[in-house]
Amino acid sequence: MAGIPGVPAVTDDTFAAQVLAAEGPVLVDFTADWCPPCRMMAPVLADIAREEAHRLTVVSLDVDRNPQTQAAYGVLSMPTLMVFRGGEPVRSVVGARAKARLLRELDDVL
Repeated sequence: MAGIPGVPAVTDDTFAAQVLAAEGPVLVDFTADWCPPCRMMAPVLADIAREEAHRLTVVSLDVDRNPQTQAAYGVLSMPTLMVFRGGEPVRSVVGARAKARLLRELDDVL
């Protein structure tokens, strides 16, 4: 997967600096090239990254290339969307969903 426009990729090596040490909330998209629902979520996440940039950072992590981070957070299904705040996961949702529903599910942790 070429990645999601406007959504930076993180790796096992950069996860701590870009996600755990971030100032505000970070939405991590745990994704994989072989995952059709992940591809469905790409435009949704690109929209959210652009529209919610004032209160949320969105990043993507390829689980096949970054197995340490996937294992550390027990991610078994793709896509898993996990919000981190202050270095800790505060919300996790699994599976593709519409943008409005995702924003509703995340609203109280943003």
